[in-house]
Amino acid sequence: MAQPEIVARLGFWGVRGSTPTVDRANWRYGGNTPCLELITPEGAHFILDCGTGLRMLGNKRVQKYGSKPMSAHVFVTHYHWDHIQGIPFFAPLYSEQNSLHFYSFRSEALGRNSLQRMFEAQMATPYFPVDVNAMAARRQFTEIEGGESFAINGTRITTRWLNHPQGCLGFRFETAAGTVVYATDNEPGDKTFDKSLRELAAGADILVNDAQYTREQLQSSRKGWGHSSWQDGVDIAKEVGVRNLVLFHHDPESTDRIVDGRLREARQQLESVWAAAEGMVISLCDRAASVTLRNSRTGLRRDAQFAATVSGFTREGKAFTEETLVHDLSLNGASFTLSHLPQLQAEVEMVLRTSGKDGREGEMRFRGHIIHRDPVGDSGPVSVGIIFSDDPENPAG
Repeated sequence: MAQPEIVARLGFWGVRGSTPTVDRANWRYGGNTPCLELITPEGAHFILDCGTGLRMLGNKRVQKYGSKPMSAHVFVTHYHWDHIQGIPFFAPLYSEQNSLHFYSFRSEALGRNSLQRMFEAQMATPYFPVDVNAMAARRQFTEIEGGESFAINGTRITTRWLNHPQGCLGFRFETAAGTVVYATDNEPGDKTFDKSLRELAAGADILVNDAQYTREQLQSSRKGWGHSSWQDGVDIAKEVGVRNLVLFHHDPESTDRIVDGRLREARQQLESVWAAAEGMVISLCDRAASVTLRNSRTGLRRDAQFAATVSGFTREGKAFTEETLVHDLSLNGASFTLSHLPQLQAEVEMVLRTSGKDGREGEMRFRGHIIHRDPVGDSGPVSVGIIFSDDPENPAG
């Protein structure tokens, strides 16, 4: 009898830094602020940060499981708004059958019981219309320090201080399936903090690292703001043997196109790099990572049988051009099959051939990005989904 696979899953609910954004130019990667969810092979449930993505996580949980009790361990890296502002909107906190254990450090500004005081202050008058007593879930608060190591339900957790104003913790989760390191909001350049980050990330299977700015910005207008760059993340990953790097905490001014460019440059230096996107899930099995991307923005969808030419790059980085039929078309994207295996998050060009009532043929050109690729069977074609990144061009008029 085959043994069940030992799998850990890391889900991304919020990936944006500093402030949420609903700009159309940012929606492919997402506009919610930091929130990740880690489910271990033993079934332990970890939530990493409580930005506005936490609301989405909570709503999905209620939708999927209804009143089934929830027990989770919530790790808060620090107390800046973008990492805590989802707490009042987290639906499971309002149900008495749920239990949530929060962890973070003692703030010098807040003093003793910093974590609990932060939690309650968000809902105090005049900041919120409902006070904390409306939250019926059982809540526990534990203050931790950088340098600690402890176990929860079979997962070893290690903490380190990161270089960020007013303090920030990074976390390392060692599970039976592999190791995940969450190290957002860190600025390179301080020897002590740089060493701590490398110790935390050493040999990790997944490193989620701050990539809000570029090195040029960090040397000028953004110096001292407490953030990192994709270049520094790549250097760390190569130096300490990280297997998969995730660029995270995208600046609200960084459009999808800007993030695309940073991802493209990073992949020229390190093969296994991903740009964090809402709905992305990384599965770990025996330290091997597989990535899926899902996007819930569907628009008006219709069945179609349009002939199209698709050009892009394979997972190995080789260019391809292939004829296919688009079988699902919406305002935001399209689905089709390919014999090639394209790279996730890579850009493709699709030329869609159309015909008008007068019988004249025309074409529409789209640029899009791969958000999923699923084998149709054990071998053969791959079902591919793309999201459009531009309005279509119609050179045939």
